[in-house]
Amino acid sequence: MSSTPPSGPVATPKARVPFWDNARFACIVLVVMGHAIQRLISDSDAALTVYLVIYAFHMPAFAMISGYFSKSGPPSVRQMKRVLTDIVLPYVFMETIWSFVQYLVEGKQELNPTKPSWTLWFLLALAIFRLVLPYFALLRWPLFWAIFLSVGVGYLDNVDNTFSLARVFGILPFFVLGWQVKHWRLVERWRLLERRPWWLRLAALGVFAGWVAVVAAFLDTWRAIDLRFWFFYDDSYDGLGEDQWWAGAVRLAIIVLGALLIAAFFVLIPRRENWMSGFGQSTMYVYLLHSFVLYPIRESGILKNEPFPELWLIGMLIVAFLIAVGLSTAPVRRLFRPLIEPKPKWIFAKHDGLPPGPSRTDPTGAKRPRTASVPTVRADGTKQ
Repeated sequence: MSSTPPSGPVATPKARVPFWDNARFACIVLVVMGHAIQRLISDSDAALTVYLVIYAFHMPAFAMISGYFSKSGPPSVRQMKRVLTDIVLPYVFMETIWSFVQYLVEGKQELNPTKPSWTLWFLLALAIFRLVLPYFALLRWPLFWAIFLSVGVGYLDNVDNTFSLARVFGILPFFVLGWQVKHWRLVERWRLLERRPWWLRLAALGVFAGWVAVVAAFLDTWRAIDLRFWFFYDDSYDGLGEDQWWAGAVRLAIIVLGALLIAAFFVLIPRRENWMSGFGQSTMYVYLLHSFVLYPIRESGILKNEPFPELWLIGMLIVAFLIAVGLSTAPVRRLFRPLIEPKPKWIFAKHDGLPPGPSRTDPTGAKRPRTASVPTVRADGTKQ
């Protein structure tokens, strides 16, 4: 018995691009490494060097990847639901768990969801990025305005870590840059996912070698001015100890440095599918769970005042890599999927469509006045 083929073109799912999965996994490994060695940086110059090299670009790189895959048009019902299920609910769950853990371990009696714990700030940042991107897309020079806001907000002492706003504004240029790269179709036009010439990879290695050399050569200066806090994007210039009018130029230089390092980092990422690609599809699990694994190590004090901090540095970098791999595995995903990828269909309305026609209510809840309808013309030329 033969079957009749369906008429019209058949939609096929888009194939995953291994490069982006590889880039995500490399980024999340750097995130875990940075958190794993943080307690060593006061005792080890080598640890501080690695820390500053990582923190100059790893979260901006994550923001840029997120921007590349974000849509700037009016959100659909499905996209709005995904903001709730993929960002808001995991944030509420993990923030509640963190508050409970901190109460048990530190006696901290505070449940304040407006002040995200440790790594959870990035979830709030993603939610806000998605909300504001359609408005940036309406502007001329959206990247310029994102940089302007990032630099300008540093002069305001009242913008802090409430709802992660300081960091949201701080790394906003990288998110917008990712969206602009997609909007300009630079990946396709410049064939960035194809094989890279040897000289380009050599140049990328040179960029990182140069940054490592600069960090190592002026390490005492970076330690004295607390350069690592500048890479957090979570404090005003005054709070960082620089209240001069030109402090914004420092952040601008850091943004340019981050963009340069991100470009070099992406050049070095493998283009083809490999052992990293599968792990790169589970980075949210690693991001949200690795802090619970590292928390006992960090709070135990075993990484402070060690006689051989360089050996501990190597050990913690290896441990961080193993944590990233372990938290990407299928058993971990199955166990924690209800927290990381909740599917609470019961909280949504039963219909998936928006009300027909334009909204009759403005954002304040007031009814809009009716406007005269524009007559439409039938095919025979008569109006209706």
